[in-house]
Amino acid sequence: MTFLLDEIALATARLAEAGVPSPRTDAEEIAAYVHGVRRSELHTVKDSDFDALFWEGVARRESREPLQHITGRAYFRYLSLEVGPGVFVPRPETEVVAGWAIDRLREMDVASPVVVDLGTGSGAIALSIAQEVALATVHAVEIDPDAYRWAKRNIIEHGQGRVHLHPEDLADALPELEGQVDLVISNPPYIPPGAVPRDPEVRDYDPRRALYGSGSDGLDEVRAVERTARRLLRPGGFVAVEHADQQGTPVYLIFSEENGWRDIRSRQDLTRRDRFVTARFGQE
Repeated sequence: MTFLLDEIALATARLAEAGVPSPRTDAEEIAAYVHGVRRSELHTVKDSDFDALFWEGVARRESREPLQHITGRAYFRYLSLEVGPGVFVPRPETEVVAGWAIDRLREMDVASPVVVDLGTGSGAIALSIAQEVALATVHAVEIDPDAYRWAKRNIIEHGQGRVHLHPEDLADALPELEGQVDLVISNPPYIPPGAVPRDPEVRDYDPRRALYGSGSDGLDEVRAVERTARRLLRPGGFVAVEHADQQGTPVYLIFSEENGWRDIRSRQDLTRRDRFVTARFGQE
């Protein structure tokens, strides 16, 4: 047992006592970040190379600062993204939404599908689609200047020229693409005003603009996504919108058949909770 591994064991106990959901993983991630190695290589760090900055990172995590803010990185599907204050940290449940979209795009009989990600944040969804769907062109929309800067950094690193970032509002974005888009996807703000997220990492660190939706039910941005998707999609195109696990029914009802939506479905995340709604536009 090396000195670093001993310290990781102590840090794990501290993080567990603080209520951190994955204390061992987080302690190892902080140690790997501080010492410039992979988690699988922690045992190779010499005792003489131990860096006391490890305990500074542990103290920050103990106070429930997000691990991703400490390391500066968030992992999403096959990507490592830069994140920090001012941008929403992408969560595993959103990977399920992105995965559904990627599967639909691969099934389409379209050589070069056009995709719009409304409210891209860090760019996680847009960049995953660009990486995993050959020849897709992705338009990422983000009006918040802080989030826009993070998205731009990630797109420069990973975008490969197929993700185009637009500083526009999701409610009236991309009029030049009306009727031309194959898939619209969004993880908009949807927490109702007055509601308090359970996790300190979300409540105290994620930007409020990315969390709290407008309107008494928090779903005005989802309604805006529905209107924008209806404007942008070609007949037969798809939309996918993430929501809170208690909002499955009201979000489902936003995508009404009277507005041209077909095959409307509430879909679940890996914990079998309602997480996103999908629909197809304008074809019987």
